[in-house]
Amino acid sequence: MSVEVREAAAGDIQQVLAVYKAAGLATSGQLNIEEAIAVYAKMAQYPNYHVFLAEQDGEVVGTFALLIMDNLANGGVPSGIVEDVAVLPAFQGQGIGKAMMRFAMERCRSGGCYKMMLSSNQIRTKAYRFYEALGFTRHGFSYRVDLQ
Repeated sequence: MSVEVREAAAGDIQQVLAVYKAAGLATSGQLNIEEAIAVYAKMAQYPNYHVFLAEQDGEVVGTFALLIMDNLANGGVPSGIVEDVAVLPAFQGQGIGKAMMRFAMERCRSGGCYKMMLSSNQIRTKAYRFYEALGFTRHGFSYRVDLQ
């Protein structure tokens, strides 16, 4: 079965939220559909920030967001940031995540990015092995400050 990756549209947001919930990404503060569509509309105003869906046989089975951003450092060469990677639990281990990350890497390459970054929660040790198998290396430290 082949995996197709495509950009999400506003009409797909309910499915995106369902994947987040099933995959454990919506652990607190999940948006209702109206709020999520409003956030999606705001994201769509950014020139290179998109939500993508992975489909298998026409069924949404995964999602991620990709931001390609310009930089003043590194000679002005852009970089990519992947966020909110999620695959439905019943489809994990079937190459869906690999297809999504390869798609993201190709988008970054074609966008002239010098790197693509992502972060993963410390408790998601299976995710570490997954990303490392795709060629990601641990780089630096991730810091966070809660503002609300």
